[in-house]
Amino acid sequence: MGRVTASAPGKCILFGEHAVVYGEPAVAVAIEQRISVTLESVKAGETPWKIGGMHFDAKKHPHVQALRNRLWQTSQNAPGLTIQVTGDIPPASGLGSSAALSVAASAALRCARGRWYTSTDDLQNPQTWAEGYASTLEQNDVYTAENREISARQTGSPMSHYVVGKEVASLDESALLGHAVEAVAQGGRASPMDASTCSHGGAVLLSDAIESDVDYLYTRQLTMEDGERTWHLHSVNLPHSTEGLYLVIGNTGVYAPTSNQVAKVAAAIEAKPGRIKEIQTIGMIARRGIQSLKDGDFEAVGRAMSENQIMLQGLGVSCPELETLIRAAAPTSLGAKLTGAGGGGCMVALTRHPKQTSEAIELAGGRTLISRFGNAGLTIDVCENMPLWDTAQ
Repeated sequence: MGRVTASAPGKCILFGEHAVVYGEPAVAVAIEQRISVTLESVKAGETPWKIGGMHFDAKKHPHVQALRNRLWQTSQNAPGLTIQVTGDIPPASGLGSSAALSVAASAALRCARGRWYTSTDDLQNPQTWAEGYASTLEQNDVYTAENREISARQTGSPMSHYVVGKEVASLDESALLGHAVEAVAQGGRASPMDASTCSHGGAVLLSDAIESDVDYLYTRQLTMEDGERTWHLHSVNLPHSTEGLYLVIGNTGVYAPTSNQVAKVAAAIEAKPGRIKEIQTIGMIARRGIQSLKDGDFEAVGRAMSENQIMLQGLGVSCPELETLIRAAAPTSLGAKLTGAGGGGCMVALTRHPKQTSEAIELAGGRTLISRFGNAGLTIDVCENMPLWDTAQ
């Protein structure tokens, strides 16, 4: 029986929350906690699609259903699968659990079906793909909610070579699909930051311009109700001095929808347009933090995080529960701030003393996760007896 397992990390935001909506840069880093997705062939006589041992319900699993529409079309006689999802990223916590699921599932599905190529000279070069999704290929309906009846992207390309195995997985494709299905599941609105960080790992910079002195990855565009948005994604090369450096994430247990917090900031700026200077200040802090990351000056990174938190507090997106955990973490950390939209959710502390910082946060009422700094992105952990759907037939 065939079996494939892919895993992807969660993420937390170091700098730039809310300001990124107004064109300022933001940086996210991959955390140690991961989501794994395992696909296996359905045994004869079993339910065609199962997830977690139960009958698959598309409404309960919109991300997986959206990926099925793009990579595993039943109209093309794709066989049923049994899916197992495991991991240690808490859901609905702002740590990218749904993006990690989407990235891992897209990679697993790609391995399970293989890929057609025009040439096998370079399997990771999208220009050799006869079908698939990549930033460098012409845009298609990857972001639309409807089923796709055909998966070929390059119309007329000769489908000369069929390749299966883990080497057909692509970080770019998984990030693109992850962003697309996040947008579908969230009603047409989603930033590519989560999916890109979960796919590439390390540190990812998102900006409305192509930045210098960092590695440009690709550009994403998405049409929303209020117009088309364009993002430029970059990878920030982290120095080797991250040894002994940790992120301690504290969860308040308070649920606060991202949309409400974004609307709060927009209303504050509309009421007093001069407050856009606070947004611009967050952008300046983020740029200092980015330079400190590249320099390996993590004391300065911590200071930028704490300065960022002061500005977010001023914008009204913090809350007493977050402030309590941040104050508890401060004596043993280089810097601490909320991560994500705020109003609840999680905070993050950069520290060289993870045990002490974690204990302080938990004594203050938070639930903690400890992560190393700068973790690996998407990996294919098991790939046996592929394909599960032989599209060469």
